[in-house]
Formats: sequence, structure tokens, C-alpha cells
Amino acid sequence: MDSLLLAKIATAIIAVVGLSLVAERVSPRVAGILSGYPLGTAIALFFIGIELGEPFAAASATAALSGFIASLLLICGYALGIRLGGERPLPLVALLGSGLGLLAFGLSGYLLSLLNLNLLGGSLALLLAIVLVGLVLAKIPDATVAKPVRLSPLVLLLRAAAAAMIVLLVTAAAKLLTPAQAGILAAFPITLYPFLLIIHLAYGAPQAQTIIKHYPRGLGSLMCYVMAVSWLYPLLGIAWGTVLAFVVATLYLLALSAWHRLRTKPLETPAPETTKCSR
Repeated sequence: MDSLLLAKIATAIIAVVGLSLVAERVSPRVAGILSGYPLGTAIALFFIGIELGEPFAAASATAALSGFIASLLLICGYALGIRLGGERPLPLVALLGSGLGLLAFGLSGYLLSLLNLNLLGGSLALLLAIVLVGLVLAKIPDATVAKPVRLSPLVLLLRAAAAAMIVLLVTAAAKLLTPAQAGILAAFPITLYPFLLIIHLAYGAPQAQTIIKHYPRGLGSLMCYVMAVSWLYPLLGIAWGTVLAFVVATLYLLALSAWHRLRTKPLETPAPETTKCSR
């Protein structure tokens, strides 16, 4: 097994397992936001750049903006599957949600690849999709992981296998596709999808729906990342382009976190002033 293949597998494993631990130790809400961090897409674009060159990866990054719209439709399809599944066994509901979500991603991704939107058009379309999907999902109540389930070696193995398999498929398929098609595929939620399955099967629908609800908010980070990649890869190369693109995405998430804290900070009631009588 060559070093490049090992690197793909290792990075995918670290991303998915780390995200799952955040959900268990912090909250699904925080994990839903972090799932918008450019983990899976960064892995895909990085290895696409190494194997197919900076210009190809930069063009794919532009197309990935449209691909994120397909990712939004994937989570909407999964949410619809949860709703239609009702009280049926969790594996069946997860299977239904996966089927609807993957179908939505495939159909919308194909249609979006035909549009071949540029950087501006893709950005505007994605912003509109984030707002609309965010409004649709806003009424989902937040749920927390009340009692974390101890991770078994089998669960960790399944997480690792799912993430690694998706990364390998995406990067291998990119060699047979145009940059636009590869960009759509690179936008597939490589880390979110297996992570969502894990949380759904381990904790239930409310926790999975919380992940889904907060995913659109975190997509701003992905948007910042791929826009930076489309600029920086041709200028600085893959290594430094990736580092600086991560800096841009991190600054966005820090700003988002600060805004969220200010929004949720309770207002302090000022102490009543005492009136002094002058003599």
C-alpha cells in the first residue's frame, strides 16, 4: 500500500472520529457547526491537487460551491427520511434517510454540474440555498447527548472504514471526470455523512436532526475555504494554499462563534440608581 493511499485513509479516520467525539463530549449543536469545517472537502481537493495538478483542483474548488447545494439537499433528504420513518427501527429509518439523501445529492449534483457556475454565480446560489434550507430546518428543536455510549472497537472500525472508503472513491472517480464534475463530487459530505449515521444509530433521531439543523450554518466555512483554494492553489501551490485556506475558514468559524456568544449572552439588568437628596 503506497504512502498516498495511507495518507488518505489516515486523514479521513482522524476527521470522522474527532467529529464524533465532539458530539459526545460537547453537543450535537456544536458538532453540527463543526461539520461545516472543511474536513472532507479539504481532503478531497488536496489529494485531487496532488494527483491531477493545481489548475484542475482550483477549477474543482469553484465547482464545489455548487456541490454544497447538493450537500444541503442530501441532509434535507435524510431529514425527510427521518420524518417518514417515524417510530420504525432506527436502522430502517437510517436506510430510508440515506437513500433519499443520496438520491437528492446525485440528481441535484448532476444538474448543477451542467450549469457550470463561475465563482460569483456559485457563491450567490450557495448563499441563497443556505438561507432557504436554514429557514426550513430552523424549527427543529435542539437535542443533547444525555448519556454518551462507550465507543466499541467495532464502531470505531465502521467509522474509519466508511470515511476512508468515501475519500478513496471520490479521489479515484475525479480522475475520470471533468473539473466541474470532480468539484461536485468533492463537495460530498465525506465526514458529515458517516458521522450523521453514527449519531443517528447510537442516540436516535432528535440528535441526528440537531446535526442536520446546524449544518447549513457551518457551510460558510466551506464556502470560504473553496473560494480561497480556487485563488491560492494556482498562486502558492497545494501545500501553502491549503494552509492559508484553512486559516481563512478558521477565521470565519471564530467570527461565527463570537457572534453566537453575543447573540445568546443574557442581558445584564442594571442596578437601580439611588437618588441622593442635596441639602
